[in-house]
Amino acid sequence: MSEAAEIERAEALMAQGMTDAAVAITAALAGGPAPSHLALASHSGALKRVGRNEEALAFDLQAIERFGSSPIAWHNYAATLDDLGRAQEAVAAAEKAFSLGIDTPQTFAVYARALRAAGNHQRADYAYRQALMRAPASLDVAAEYANYIWMLGGDLAVADSVLDSAFHAGAPPTPLLVAKATLYDAAGQAERAASLLEAASRKMPGDAIILMSATDFALRLERPDEAERYVRLAEAAQPASRSVMQYAAIVDLARGRPEAALAKLSAALETHPDDQSLWGWAATAARAAGDPLYGRLCDYDAMVGAYDLATPEGWPSLEAFLGDLAKALKEVHSYQQHPTNQSLRHGSQSMHLLTGSNAPAVQAFFRAIDAPIREHMARLGPGDDPLRRRNMLDYRIQGAWSVRLRPNGFHRDHFHPEGWLSSAFYVETPDAALDSPDRQGWIRFGQPPFMTDPPLPPAHFVRPKPGRLVLFPSYMWHGTVPFTTDETRLTVAFDAVPK
Repeated sequence: MSEAAEIERAEALMAQGMTDAAVAITAALAGGPAPSHLALASHSGALKRVGRNEEALAFDLQAIERFGSSPIAWHNYAATLDDLGRAQEAVAAAEKAFSLGIDTPQTFAVYARALRAAGNHQRADYAYRQALMRAPASLDVAAEYANYIWMLGGDLAVADSVLDSAFHAGAPPTPLLVAKATLYDAAGQAERAASLLEAASRKMPGDAIILMSATDFALRLERPDEAERYVRLAEAAQPASRSVMQYAAIVDLARGRPEAALAKLSAALETHPDDQSLWGWAATAARAAGDPLYGRLCDYDAMVGAYDLATPEGWPSLEAFLGDLAKALKEVHSYQQHPTNQSLRHGSQSMHLLTGSNAPAVQAFFRAIDAPIREHMARLGPGDDPLRRRNMLDYRIQGAWSVRLRPNGFHRDHFHPEGWLSSAFYVETPDAALDSPDRQGWIRFGQPPFMTDPPLPPAHFVRPKPGRLVLFPSYMWHGTVPFTTDETRLTVAFDAVPK
């Protein structure tokens, strides 16, 4: 079979979820004595699609060593460096690709992200505009650029106009409308978002994505009748959709039908057994229904761990280390507003993978958390529940970021659909708030983000403390009790997945 045919077969297997077989095919192509540029690129791409970015980088590096005059090889190298959070190196690699003649919107988009992560905002803005000049209907770039404009200065009108321009250039309307609604919600205009989606649902009555987004906002605004109307239309449009089944279950919970919700979610889990989102909602339904599944999924004493970090080597005390870590993290908090598509409100979030940082304190942090993560996995042990049956006693970090909350800041209750173990590490805490009777600034567990009947308040709390790492299942609802004191809260968070 030809190389092109083998790569096509690998792509087909990847689309079917047979990722190990797909990676094996491209590995054989890339592992020969003189692999082609295409073979190396295909194997790197396959590795990246299963989250093995560090391994992918080695094949991108091999490509630029063998085919150094290829701008595509340098583009691929830049993209993987950016995925790994190695911003300055990604900037240099993208500029090398430009010097070799590449002029694609994809390379300008990679360049923009790397510049953004490196803190060169003026140049990043230029790169985003160049990407959209070359591909004005690029939905992903337009949505990313609109979010970037919003975070930098909170200019809702300018961010909104970026999405409008993409629409007029021919970008698909459905995801643009959802992006607009998300932008309006981030700006505190949830009613405007709901009205936009209501109008869209009338013009696009069979669009399940619009209907699910409309359901989401109706639930946020505690309008269960509207939510039920939207979700019934979504069920009619896509009755077999996993996402529609989940929203139907959420509406059941809002309307006091927890047993029906649990039945829907259990059916969806039969075909999606590792879906963290489904498990999170299944735990909620089980709690509302009084089903023992809730105790298996949310044994807070056994599954939530708080570990006080040991002083990393090279620092005289934990306080000195935390001071250096705080200084390094604050350098990446250059935004005035929270992202549109994340859980935090009234604060900022870093926008690149922190494991790629070259700051000594950040590198030391990721070395220091290895011991508590392994202690937590050992403490969990094996089992047949959705958390323990994936416990391989080894892990890799899949995402890592920092959040800085201002006064009145908080995290909406949420879970992490792409993780296995999630975390919160406290660098600076709002100490006056933490001592308040209502636990301001504490991390809470178990409270869903939407209305339920009966109401489900938080079931577990952990008090933050500088140097404390909290680990918990990624499907577990968690949020921050808002704090009103004139203080800030600086954290690092990451997701870990089985290795």
